[in-house]
Amino acid sequence: MLLLTAIWPLPFDLYIIRYKEGSVIRPHRDEVESGKHYRLNVIIKSAKAGGIFNCQSTIYESKRVKLFRPDIHEHSVSKIETGSRYVLSLGWVKST
Repeated sequence: MLLLTAIWPLPFDLYIIRYKEGSVIRPHRDEVESGKHYRLNVIIKSAKAGGIFNCQSTIYESKRVKLFRPDIHEHSVSKIETGSRYVLSLGWVKST
């Protein structure tokens, strides 16, 4: 669910994402036309089993907080085996 977005002064989007049981996000990168793309994910609720975030490299990572560059680092979420997973996801593009 998109909560908020803007293109000025700093392009960003803010989502609450629900990953249902059986969901999986395959390894990918999020391309941008120009600039540096950043994403801050805050895990509101973890799945009972599965739903593990994987990223080639993060800027900061703890159990519930992930800050990374989705444009240059491949990332994914393993299959949600049991339960569901909720994430507050803020992304922005910084011009170079």
